Amino acid sequence: MKNVSSISSLFFVVVALIGFCAAYIVNGELSSPSSMTIITLFGLVGILIAWSTKVANQWSRAIVLRLGKFQSLKGPGIFFIIPIIDYIPYWIDIRVISTSFKAEKTLTKDTVPVDVDAVLFWKVIDPKKASLDVADYYSAISWASQTALRDVIGKTMLADMLEGRDKISAMLQTIIDERTEPWGINVISVEVKDVLIPQGLEAAMSMQAQAERERQARVILGDSERQIAEMFNEASKSYADNPTAFHLRAMN
Repeated sequence: MKNVSSISSLFFVVVALIGFCAAYIVNGELSSPSSMTIITLFGLVGILIAWSTKVANQWSRAIVLRLGKFQSLKGPGIFFIIPIIDYIPYWIDIRVISTSFKAEKTLTKDTVPVDVDAVLFWKVIDPKKASLDVADYYSAISWASQTALRDVIGKTMLADMLEGRDKISAMLQTIIDERTEPWGINVISVEVKDVLIPQGLEAAMSMQAQAERERQARVILGDSERQIAEMFNEASKSYADNPTAFHLRAMN
């Protein structure tokens, strides 16, 4: 990511104006050869100053290399480099970044193909490692997240995956953080957004759940019938030795 600032342009304009003023004061005109020489010299100085002036935003850090070797980490704010000798290959964003990743048609421990969508929240805590120890940390994080998700899916039963998303998210966070720590990256959290199963299996699970609810309803109904029968049995004992009361209850 290249950082562009108007400060360098402002410095160039200021130095160029100083050159025009100096040429006019010395020679009284701007068209003479000596005036053009002064203007050219100030223009070159302005270009060098503008080239060496950089500004890093509050959330950015600049990796400065000197003749190909790491020199320093600059930012935030204004800083200066040596033109030609120093250059900035990377501008590192240290804010929290979200990355979506998923695994498609991955078999669970009980051999059920599932599609899982998740999102990773991470940030760069060591810009030097993130820029020098890995070529493209964005792609590296994405691939590390996908492989970790596939590993976790392969070791988890489908029922546990559908019921324990928080546990899976915590496992993913631990695995990905261990892989990205050498790159100067910290994994803040992992959230499993959705788990998709085949439609046929989804229909079968729905029928199973419906059958389970019907079974529970029948059990409750049978238990109610048993309780009613026991109550009638207790009531019948009250009329066993009292035929008059039984006759009155039958009339009612």
